[in-house]
Amino acid sequence: MNQKHSISTHLSPEYVLLGFLAISPSHGYEIHQRLEVELKHIWRLSLSQVYNVLSRLEKEGLIDGELKPQENRPDRTLFQLTPSGREHFETWLNSPIGPSVRALRVAFITKLYFSAQLADGQLSNRIRTQEAEIQRGLEKLKGELNALPEEQNFNRLSLKLRTSQLESLLHWLQDCRSTLQIPS
Repeated sequence: MNQKHSISTHLSPEYVLLGFLAISPSHGYEIHQRLEVELKHIWRLSLSQVYNVLSRLEKEGLIDGELKPQENRPDRTLFQLTPSGREHFETWLNSPIGPSVRALRVAFITKLYFSAQLADGQLSNRIRTQEAEIQRGLEKLKGELNALPEEQNFNRLSLKLRTSQLESLLHWLQDCRSTLQIPS
């Protein structure tokens, strides 16, 4: 997979499901329950969506499902990552996100969550890398704003809003450091 993902790729629900399976093999219902409790303000997936994504991931060879019989209940499928599924997840986990408020609100927080859960020692590095990515985007927008003629009011207003959002994201990343007790 390409290191530079599109924003929509970062926002695919497959990564949050792969992340839960990177923590431990699980049943679809268990994954959905964890999602509802631990990431409910970030991801909104119905149980049927979870099962549909798991089915697709299994067809793609990123996860394996093993049917487990249960006494007096329907059989359940226990899912686990395949080596290619782990590689796919880790590639996503280790790639920065472009300067997008939505992508940071959803995908970046999810990456921080899994980094903390997996205790991979990369929280500080992920925040630093993301700060650099946002700073690059901010400098690009400021350059575009400076190049715009003064009479381009609406384009200027749009770029000013976007630069304000990116500046706000840089402050928010400092809050991430503080909340997660990561030194600057």
